[in-house]
Amino acid sequence: MVRIAVVEDEAAYTQQITEYLERFSEESGEAVKITVFSDGDEIVEAYKAQFDIILLDIQMRFMDGMTAAKEIRKADPEVVIIFITNMVQYAVQGYSVDALDFVLKPISYFALSQRLEKALDRIKKRPMTYVAVSTKSGTYKLEASKIYYIESLGHNLMFHTASGEYSSTGTLKEWEKKLKDMHFFRGNSCYLINLEHVDGIQDGCALVKGEKLTLSRNRKTAFMEALANYVCEVER
Repeated sequence: MVRIAVVEDEAAYTQQITEYLERFSEESGEAVKITVFSDGDEIVEAYKAQFDIILLDIQMRFMDGMTAAKEIRKADPEVVIIFITNMVQYAVQGYSVDALDFVLKPISYFALSQRLEKALDRIKKRPMTYVAVSTKSGTYKLEASKIYYIESLGHNLMFHTASGEYSSTGTLKEWEKKLKDMHFFRGNSCYLINLEHVDGIQDGCALVKGEKLTLSRNRKTAFMEALANYVCEVER
């Protein structure tokens, strides 16, 4: 399932893009989930790295696409951004936010489908590690990098992820072993946190997607060292 966001303030273009995406899904065999936003501020608000591809109009009323892209990049360095515009000079600025490409208005199906194929190629080339999580409703294959943190709730575990929350049984100790090479670190007895999604440390808490996760006294120093090492590794 490819999760695609369409951010466009003109209803006619939104409908056209949605129809093109549905056509692309049928022709390519790639299942898509489409979410529509009517302005940049709508997608930026409470953004949680939940999309694979964002089709982003540059000129919008409240928050333009370039500003929205910069905000999105703070939370999500991986999502593929494709700008939609009627002016090439705006699209060129997209390189500053690592946009994959742009599509000019009026939009043709051929132009959009080419960019989508290019986007899928980039996504499929990423190294991905998946884990199986068993719940009452079935077993789910979750991408490890999209897990924000795992929370211990008595005899159950709650997996907080880009695609939602999943309740399972088990212990944090078991998952700490499974994820030991994937940049997960214990914050306290209740949280196993993905360092990739830590936005900072404040008041003795790790900031993860707008939430404050308390760090225990005996783990705080080690957690901060692990976070610093992760940041250095990413920046190399």
